[in-house]
Formats: sequence, C-alpha cells, structure tokens
Amino acid sequence: MAATSHPLATLAAIDVLRAGGNAMDAAIAAVAVQCVVEPAMTGIGGDCFVLYSKKGGVPVALNGSGRAPAGAKAEWFAEQGLSEIAATSPHSVTVPGAVDAWCTLNAEHGSKGLDELFAPAIRYAEEGYRVAPRVAFDWERNVPKLSHDPDAKAAFLVGGKAPQVGDMMRLPALAGTLRRIAKEGRSAFYEGEVAAEIVSKLSFLGGHHTEADFAAQRSDWVEPIRTRFRDLDVYECPPNGQGLIALMMLNLADHVDLKGGVADRTHILAEITKAAYHARDSHLCDPAHGEMPVEHFLSQDWVRRVLPHIDARRAKPLPTWNEVAHKDTVYLTVVDRDLNSVSFINSLFGLFGCGILAPKSGVLLHHRGSAFRTIPGHPNAIAPGKRPLHTIIPAMVMKNGRTIMPFGVMGGQYQATGHVDFLSKIYDLGLDIQQASDAPRSFATEGRLQLEPTFAPEVVEDLRRRGHEIEIVDSPIGGCQAIMIDHERGALLGASDHRKDGFALGL
Repeated sequence: MAATSHPLATLAAIDVLRAGGNAMDAAIAAVAVQCVVEPAMTGIGGDCFVLYSKKGGVPVALNGSGRAPAGAKAEWFAEQGLSEIAATSPHSVTVPGAVDAWCTLNAEHGSKGLDELFAPAIRYAEEGYRVAPRVAFDWERNVPKLSHDPDAKAAFLVGGKAPQVGDMMRLPALAGTLRRIAKEGRSAFYEGEVAAEIVSKLSFLGGHHTEADFAAQRSDWVEPIRTRFRDLDVYECPPNGQGLIALMMLNLADHVDLKGGVADRTHILAEITKAAYHARDSHLCDPAHGEMPVEHFLSQDWVRRVLPHIDARRAKPLPTWNEVAHKDTVYLTVVDRDLNSVSFINSLFGLFGCGILAPKSGVLLHHRGSAFRTIPGHPNAIAPGKRPLHTIIPAMVMKNGRTIMPFGVMGGQYQATGHVDFLSKIYDLGLDIQQASDAPRSFATEGRLQLEPTFAPEVVEDLRRRGHEIEIVDSPIGGCQAIMIDHERGALLGASDHRKDGFALGL
C-alpha cells in the first residue's frame, strides 16, 4: 500500500510495487514525482527525513537535512543589522539535503536503480502533467513570491499567471537534472554543473555558498527517539527536527484529558502545544553544535514542571514564538509485501521555497535557513556547517514489538501538534485513521488559536470564553497520510487527507 498527497505519486509507488520493488523503491519513485507535480510543496532543492522499519522491526532514521554554508556566521548578520533571515533571501538557503538522502536510501535499502525509479518523474517533467486542484490553489496564492525571481517567474508562471486546474505544465530543465542524477548519482547534484549553477545564482544574490559546501553535504543515520503513549511506542527522528516536541506533548497527554468534548480537547491541545513549543524555541538546535538534552525533555521531571501551567478551563498567556512560520511540505508512506515500512517527508519549507530558481538545472531552492536565529549564542543561531531547527517529522508507531503504523502530518510548525492530535483521535476517541485525518484541526500559534472553518459555532464561542484569541483560517491546516498494519487480519488500512489531492491505494 502507498499513501501520498498526489494521485500521480501514489500511482508511481504502486507501479513500482507491482514490478517487484520494495517499499523504499516505491517511496523514492513517489517523492521524485511529487517534486515535479507538487512544486509548491517539495523539490529536489529541499530536505528530507525518513524512518524505515525493516520487516516490522524497530525503525532506523535518516537525517537528510542540509547545513549552512561555511561562510555563514551569526556575527555577520548581527553586524549587518539583520534580526532575521528573510524567506526570499539567499541566506535562507542551506545546502539541499534531499538528493543525497535519496541516493543513500537507494544504495542501502533499495532494490531498483534510480533510472527506473525516476522514470515517471522525468516523464511528467518532460512531457507534462495536469495541475491538480490543491496544487492550483497553492500556486495562485504564491504568484508574488514566484514573481520575485525572473527565472522562477519564467518557469512557473505562464504570462505572469499561475496555471489553473487542468492546465498542462512542463519542467524540462528539471527533467534533465533528474536524468543526470539517475545516471550519475549524488555527484550530479553536488558536484559539477548543477552545483556550480546554484552557487553562482546564490552568490550573485549575496549568498555565502561555495561549491565546497555542496560537495561536503552528507546525510546521517541517527538513532530514533521514542516515548510510550497509551500502550504504544511512538518513534520520531531526533533533533534537529521537532519530533522531540511531539513526544514531549504525548508525555503531557498522559496527564491531561483529551477524551472530552470538542471544546475541551481543543483547549487542552492548545495549552500543551504552548508549553512544548516554548521549550522548542528556547532550546532545540543541531546537537552537533550545541547542548540538546533530549533525555531531560522526555523525562517525567519535565512533565511535572509543566503540568501546573496547564489550566483545563482558561487559556494561559504562555510565551509565544515567531521563529518558524507555518509552512508546507509533502509526506508519504509505503508498506510492502514483506512489511517493510517507510515514513518519508520531503520539503521546500514554505510554498515554492525561497522562490529562487537555478534556471538551467530547474532546481527551485528551499529556505530552511530562515528558521535560524541571527542572535550570536542562541542555540539555533546560524553557524558554519550547522543544521537549522527543522519542522518536518516522519513518525512510526509500534505495538508489542511490531510496527503498526507509519504516519505523518504535514504543515510545518503544526506537525508536532498534528501528530499528537492524530494519535489521540485514534487511541482516545476511537476514530479510524481516515476519520482522524479528516476531523477539524486547530493550532495554537503566535498568540492565537487557529481553527479550521469546520468547527461548530458553539465550540468557537466556548473557546473564546476560555480566553483564546480565535482566528478562523482560510486555508487548510496541514495534511496527513497513514497506513495501519493489522497483523491479526493480514490487512493494510490506508488514509489520505481530503485537504490534499492524493489518495491511499493498495494491492
């Protein structure tokens, strides 16, 4: 079974499985397609994280996030009077990690060559694909960002306008780069003409990047972190990602009531979000460049310190944050016939990344570096070779020593809250995974409680009375994909978020 946020990606994964490929083969084929057909959400100029469970066993984790260039120092930004790194700035571009991650995953866990796996993506980029509804929605909202860079405007806007639903789009330059990577591997992206073009473009705009920065990029196998939730083991990737925050919230969830009415559980979810995210923005960083006390934050001592600040009836004015805006990405999951499970997330961070395109290679770059702080000494301050705080987090659930559900909730900063809400709706409220995905979502951020418009008016009013400043959002909060493995019945149950264009499909 495969579940992705775009029909063509799900079909690509299923075709690979039909042809005898394994879960990792299918995931790589699917994400390559998404980098073509969902260009706002993801691309080869972005980053990725992966959890992989072999035959239902304890997962391993790959950190495929990129690093700041060697010339990037917080002191320089402070001297320039820059209090933040703008999303459309060349300084927001860390070295993209996705391609190296894909090649690493393919070499160590794949069974088919990249030439075969990239073939669908190359075909759609070269021959064209029809723009899906959610893709068109995101494209239309980002015409100003794409207009910022003449090369991006030429590639992604037709006559200065975003394509409409059903329009045919082609990305021939990207097709050429995918073909080169399929033939030559990671060196086709991190060395030679592609890397040189990207560096040249960023340097022209004032960036600190060098070709040596690109050549040095490597993904890292890291040990997943986990906690107990109900009778489950929930696994996440360790920092620099915010999976730790999801686990911290799950630990809090053991001591609060998430089984009540809609208003009660929405309020409690908001309060534990505030507490955990405040810790995130004060401490979370690249552990290779600073102290990251994971054990402390997963301890009951941390829970005991925070619980007195959680009021079941009133919204507390806990510190808010503005370091990481609400962003977008793609998540997919695949389970194969041997119960190998892949939880895979790939991102440009914001819609269309930084909006900067290298035209000859067709590489649109992310802006993950905008999550860095420019304050020297801050745990998440930008520094040479450092990875920024990352919001994208794949997850995996185990029970009684067997993997039972790879899942992910897209939506940038929202993702940690989304993981907790999704799991609670399944294991506290008894919803199935599609119902849990489709239910209305809320997110406490920047001093407000964001609500999707599907919340009942009486619930909204109840939350206002508790002291929440309510914002009814005009776009969906995140997205979700999941596959439940029912070992007893020998069945796979898939879910794909109705907020996106994709679907789950099994064979």
